[in-house]
Amino acid sequence: MRTALGVVGTLLAWYALAFVPPAAVAIAVGEPPWPFLVTGSAVALTGLALRRLTGPRPPLGVREGFLVVVAVWLLAPAFGAVPFLLGDVPQLDRPADAWFEAMSGFTATGATVVTDLDALGTDMLFWRQFSHWLGGAGIIVLALAVLPRLRIGGRELLRSELPGPVEIETLGETVRGTARRLWKVYLAVTAAGVLALAALGWAGLDRRMGLFEAFSYATSAVSLGGFAPHDDSARGLAPVTQWVLCGLMAVAGVNLLQLYRLAALRQVRAAARDEELRTYAVLLVVASGVVAAELWAAGDAGGAGALRHGAFQAVSVMTTTGFATVDWAVWGTVATLTLLALMFVGACAGSASGSVKVVRHLVLLRFTRRELEQAVHPDAVLPVRVSGRVIGARVLRSVLLFALLYLLVLAVGTFCLTLDAGAGTGTATGAGAGGGGVFTALGAAAACLGNVGPAFGELGPSGSYAPLGAVSKVVLGALMLLGRIEIVPLAVLLRRGYWRA
Repeated sequence: MRTALGVVGTLLAWYALAFVPPAAVAIAVGEPPWPFLVTGSAVALTGLALRRLTGPRPPLGVREGFLVVVAVWLLAPAFGAVPFLLGDVPQLDRPADAWFEAMSGFTATGATVVTDLDALGTDMLFWRQFSHWLGGAGIIVLALAVLPRLRIGGRELLRSELPGPVEIETLGETVRGTARRLWKVYLAVTAAGVLALAALGWAGLDRRMGLFEAFSYATSAVSLGGFAPHDDSARGLAPVTQWVLCGLMAVAGVNLLQLYRLAALRQVRAAARDEELRTYAVLLVVASGVVAAELWAAGDAGGAGALRHGAFQAVSVMTTTGFATVDWAVWGTVATLTLLALMFVGACAGSASGSVKVVRHLVLLRFTRRELEQAVHPDAVLPVRVSGRVIGARVLRSVLLFALLYLLVLAVGTFCLTLDAGAGTGTATGAGAGGGGVFTALGAAAACLGNVGPAFGELGPSGSYAPLGAVSKVVLGALMLLGRIEIVPLAVLLRRGYWRA
């Protein structure tokens, strides 16, 4: 416990620096910087106090790693909500709303309770986007990259922090080197995205795309978050800008270390042999085609418009970004069910994506096929392979456990939202008669647990989560957290045996 609290203190002291950029932006635009400076000081003092109180500490182990991950992801959004409360933001002046917005930001979910983004100051808009970007690759991964004192036990932290069943032993000689590679790729893709979008504005192809807009959309796309500086998400952008965003989201959904191997090491053949990457690309193309065909057949869009909207929304939902070029909540049944299914797919492991991840689906399919084969040939030895590598029993168990927990949490979350709507406090999830409210609750739970953001009905791209009651917002915020840390760390902490050992 002492070791975990000491590491949490170190991470909080480092996290305090995150409040410096928004304070600088506030000064530059003539807004008071003190909400960020006060919050940053409080975070730094808390972190330093924890470090001093814990004193000398033994190395960090697997058990302590779970506690560190959960504690950091609980505290980061809690402190991140404070500037909204101190900054006199009318739409975020209630603790539940401010916490919801901060949790959505740091978990790169993109769900929002803000109904008028133009009423927010530039400093608060910047803080929303910056929290997105920090949370996308992970605060802990960034700390591992720059703080040498975390090198002991850092492997456990990195294993718990990276989304998906990533084998970190193959990613670098040291944990710090792996974390640095991750952030180098993350920074490079972000910079390329900002420059590409800003160039569209400079060239006059999208006059709405200024430098701040380019920064906002690029950081959201790379973090696969979905926060936008305007209420219409990506609907008001030029078609060429929407295509650039679509490509940026698709690239950001690839494993960051796979991108490093492609860009820096030129390992093109190794990437081509990666089954997860190939499946990810095929699913994006097929889903885009299905949605585009439905839009064209229903007359919602024609020709190039159907292809653009279909591809954009399929990529946006599957990568769990949540940008929208149109209101998909009013689409037909086939397109709606396709997007709902994509919420359960996710992008590649090792990216900033939420949801289940493509590689887990591959493992589950290969495991199912193996079990069916062994039902007929019980003595056959049939290892489960992905990309030519045998999947060990430990990874198989972890994938099965995650899938079961994911469905369980989704069911419990949907039940809680429906129950709160029935009590009259969650107005939006009660919309519609009969099963309509249940479907809306299921969509909201799936969107937040999968870190997608917008859902369906009143909670779709043209709406917001503002009409919900405080209980529903807390439930959805908890689902965002569970989706970001991938459930298991918190489930481990809830066991009595964890605290007895």
